[in-house]
Amino acid sequence: MIYRFCRLLARILFMVVYRLEARGISNIPHTGPVILCSNHKSLLDPITMGAWVPRKVHYMAKAELFTVPLLGPLIKAIGAFPVKRGGVSKEAIRTAISLLQEGHVMGIFPEGTRNESLGMGKRGAVSMAVRSKAMVVPVALVGDYRPFRKMIAVYGAPIDMTPFAEQGTTESMEQATELIMSRIAEMLRTGRPAQ
Repeated sequence: MIYRFCRLLARILFMVVYRLEARGISNIPHTGPVILCSNHKSLLDPITMGAWVPRKVHYMAKAELFTVPLLGPLIKAIGAFPVKRGGVSKEAIRTAISLLQEGHVMGIFPEGTRNESLGMGKRGAVSMAVRSKAMVVPVALVGDYRPFRKMIAVYGAPIDMTPFAEQGTTESMEQATELIMSRIAEMLRTGRPAQ
């Protein structure tokens, strides 16, 4: 209930302030485990990525945020779980894989940090997708968060990780990561869902 209310509020605010538009929402599977993989340029990206998604999106968030009065309980209620400073812990990865195996949606930023332009993707998202049998939906967040300038969230066609999982090599994980990042790059360029 809290999540739905916050999502509706985010949609309204972001439509007014950033003229947020979503493209390709129908590419997100209605059921089963899904990882949304997006470029990362702002602290606002999780909201932009999830505002129009019809399913609840879970995220990893810095552990310190959960100790802030009001903010901590709120971000927990909207699907975030803590990650300790200094990298993603095994515990956080286990939590993410568990959520995926239960059929939920995870929002992940494969670059691992914020970048003005698209950086290199890390293999973590692919590894989690392979272990949980999740589909990966590439997402491009287009725009610069200037008030009253359009922001667009573009959702590409889902990518099945099965062929990469069957190979089970480091090289295949790299190839899968490169494929995801190339789809994101294409959508950043065109503003249209990649197929």
